[in-house]
Amino acid sequence: QVQLVESGGGYVQAGDSLRLSCEASGRTFNSSPMAWFRQAPGKEREFVAAHSWSGGLTYYADSVKGRFTISRDDAKKTVYLQMNSLKPEDTAVYYCAAAITRSTSRIRLSSLYDYWGQGTRVTISS
Repeated sequence: QVQLVESGGGYVQAGDSLRLSCEASGRTFNSSPMAWFRQAPGKEREFVAAHSWSGGLTYYADSVKGRFTISRDDAKKTVYLQMNSLKPEDTAVYYCAAAITRSTSRIRLSSLYDYWGQGTRVTISS
């Protein structure tokens, strides 16, 4: 059984940093995309960042580019999201996702991803 378990969320002030972690179990995703999405209250889930595969490329939403960094440690089956210079508008539940299909054309689309974590809440106060 595949599981993705996020951790690292919390309540911080604007300008602070947080690092989210997502550990996979049940299979490896070395050769396929892993990503972070988020869903703010009253809004649809949106793409945040993705890592194509081990040694591959990274992709970011314009709203987080330059502030967030996605990375992965395949030996630990873990993907990270380093979030710096946090803003109140970053407040959301953050979800980790993993795909089976090795695709970059759809890497920003939630439909690519087969497995999802339960989410970790991030709240930024102004």
